[in-house]
Amino acid sequence: MTQQTTRTANSVACDPRTSLTRSLLGYGVIAGPLYIAVSLAQALTREGFDLSRHAWSMLANGDLGWIQIANLVVAGLASVACAVGLRRALVPGRGATWAPRLVGAYGVSLVGAGIFRADPGMGFPAGTPEGPGPVSWHGMLHFACGAVGFLCVIVACFVIGRRFAAEGRTGWDVFSRFAGTLFLVTFAAMASSGGAVWANLVFVTGIVVIWAWLSALSLHLYRHTAPQHT
Repeated sequence: MTQQTTRTANSVACDPRTSLTRSLLGYGVIAGPLYIAVSLAQALTREGFDLSRHAWSMLANGDLGWIQIANLVVAGLASVACAVGLRRALVPGRGATWAPRLVGAYGVSLVGAGIFRADPGMGFPAGTPEGPGPVSWHGMLHFACGAVGFLCVIVACFVIGRRFAAEGRTGWDVFSRFAGTLFLVTFAAMASSGGAVWANLVFVTGIVVIWAWLSALSLHLYRHTAPQHT
């Protein structure tokens, strides 16, 4: 390592603004993998849960429902922190205002989805009658939070895609627009299918892709955040 490289690395490490920005973006890197890992661990071990029939949000029901509630709230707060990091990392430039706001709104919606629990149904938790079951007020608010948050993160993908397109970064542009489009299509399929197996499974794919996009974007900006010189 040359002396110049060493000095650059030290300046990044010692710059408080850069350190804070990277710390905030770090929450965006880990939020998705943590949320997916906790959800899948429950989906594969909770009695009566079937990945092909039940949405992950239904894990908030039952004696162990607090785990998924906490998972949603933690993922939401991490996404809000990521949004602050995005604001700091994207300035100046296209999308520096709206992309962070949209990601932040997505994070807030996840917290709301954790607070307003999804309704049980389709035989889960174990002992619940088959079928969709009645819709409660908190179930309606859960769906509303999810719908608003999902739309916000979808739009954020296209806002970021435009920024990368303007910078000539075709790969990132395509990835961002693909992630947003796929998530929109899979969410629409899940919302309109009445619990069809194929729709639940493709929506899982959409969830994984959208979180992968946010993690990859956060990691990219983390690596390219330059130190501030005074």
